[in-house]
Amino acid sequence: PALILPTKQKQISMVMDKFESQFEDLDVQTGYLEGTLSSDTAISAPTDQVDMLMQQVADEAGLEVQHELGKGEMDKLPELTSPQVKEKEEDLLAQRLRALRPAV
Repeated sequence: PALILPTKQKQISMVMDKFESQFEDLDVQTGYLEGTLSSDTAISAPTDQVDMLMQQVADEAGLEVQHELGKGEMDKLPELTSPQVKEKEEDLLAQRLRALRPAV
């Protein structure tokens, strides 16, 4: 019993040291994140300036900038059907399937 006590104290001490280390790491990470977020919002460029810069670079490279990327692609997508139309189609398919099955 007397030997068990120092072993448990050592284990508790190790756990507390690990907790303290993890807590310090978390504190450093939180500080870094807060610093990054505050500097990120401070250096955010207005959208119109970004668009002008993109257009300038595109003009220098002889490229055409599409502001609404993928807009032409939307025309190629099939239209979604309403659930009621889908139910009607499923009913018609079920009727055709029943007609194809032999009468039992």
